Amino acid sequence: MTTSTAAGSRATQSRVAIATIIGTTIEWYDFFIFATGAGLVFAQLFFAPAGQDIALLLSFATVGISFLFRPLGAFLAGHFGDVIGRRTVLVITLVLMGTATTLIGVLPTFTQIGIAAPILLLLLRILQGVSAGGEWGGAVLMVVEHAPADRRGRAGAVPQLGVPLGFLLASGVTALMTGVFSPGAAYLEWGWRVPFLLSIVLIVVGFLVRRSVEESPVFTEIAERGKQIKVPILVLFRRHWHLVILAALVFVGNNTAGYMTTGGFLNSYATGRLKIDTTAVLVAAAVASMVWFVSTLISGRLADSIGRRNTILIGFALQALIVFPIFWLVDTGTLSGLYTALILISIGLGLTYGPLAAWYAEIFPASIRFSGVSIAYAIGAVLGGAFAPTIAQALLERTGTTVAISGYLLVATLLGAGAALCLRDRRGIPLGPDHEAEQASGATVFVPNGARMELAEKR
Repeated sequence: MTTSTAAGSRATQSRVAIATIIGTTIEWYDFFIFATGAGLVFAQLFFAPAGQDIALLLSFATVGISFLFRPLGAFLAGHFGDVIGRRTVLVITLVLMGTATTLIGVLPTFTQIGIAAPILLLLLRILQGVSAGGEWGGAVLMVVEHAPADRRGRAGAVPQLGVPLGFLLASGVTALMTGVFSPGAAYLEWGWRVPFLLSIVLIVVGFLVRRSVEESPVFTEIAERGKQIKVPILVLFRRHWHLVILAALVFVGNNTAGYMTTGGFLNSYATGRLKIDTTAVLVAAAVASMVWFVSTLISGRLADSIGRRNTILIGFALQALIVFPIFWLVDTGTLSGLYTALILISIGLGLTYGPLAAWYAEIFPASIRFSGVSIAYAIGAVLGGAFAPTIAQALLERTGTTVAISGYLLVATLLGAGAALCLRDRRGIPLGPDHEAEQASGATVFVPNGARMELAEKR
């Protein structure tokens, strides 16, 4: 039996899972701490001369602009991940993200260096976007390609858990700082910097852990046979562009709703428009992230039992039902309403996010898999999450109500569900290089199941 078809030992799988979840938690802590800052303080510190409303839009725009650079990170990481290996790319993305985050923590504000401050903030956020674009694909492939076929859903949910954990950590640390430095003068002066500076400690831990794990068995086999494709992205878009689009649209349905919370919009809406205490809002977000964690964990098990597509469609059905009620609840201006809304969002997010890792990995052929999953994920993030907070803020200012925002979320949810219905569930398909003909066809409902096509030339 080849290394690609034989699962690694339980000990190896556990080490990979631990290393992956620690690394992704740190990566997403870094990413979300910026979004939290954008919703709470960046408008005042970096964009104040633009006026209160425009400053907040600009602050949210910095969150979104970084998404435009995720495809660049995905292209680079996908290429090198398919050519030199998954593990090396994961270490590089972790260091890049941590460095950018730490530098934000020492960045001068507009009052100190003028227009250079928001420009530097944006440049560092772009580096975060490049790193995030390359991180996800490598993390999910490390665990999924190490896992036995009947446990890929659970294994793939592990790196997904790093997202709610990263959000929990970001919200918790920020809540601690706003609580300690209430009513806010010291927090605005330097307290906001502490969560960013903590990244330098986290990055050392993540680097050591990720360096300790073995390379993916699928890539090891590809490398031993010398079957790396010189330009995997060309093969991907020549033969499998339709899979990239459909997989990206599935993520749009999840990501648009997700960035109402992780992108800072609901935090800003609750504290600014509804005047709910900042620390209380951050604690509510932290509690919701724990619910998101649990629902993601459950979704991995469901993905192995009832299928990836079925689990995701259940999640989208829930999202469609709650997109209007969540804002009705938040608009009550009560903490109980805010908690209920955030928890409802988090359940749907977990169900639509957890199965993505295994499903994406099973859609694309082994030799271009890193490129496929990374680019699909990055494009979905651009179309879904990039400007979701900015669009929501603009809709709110234009209409004066949240009804238009709910309609926007409903459209994104239905788009994701429609794309999911176009893809087949591929549970159990072999992931190794010996089965690329099978992997390369039949992933959509438009191609007869079991049809075969050859991959593009590998040289």
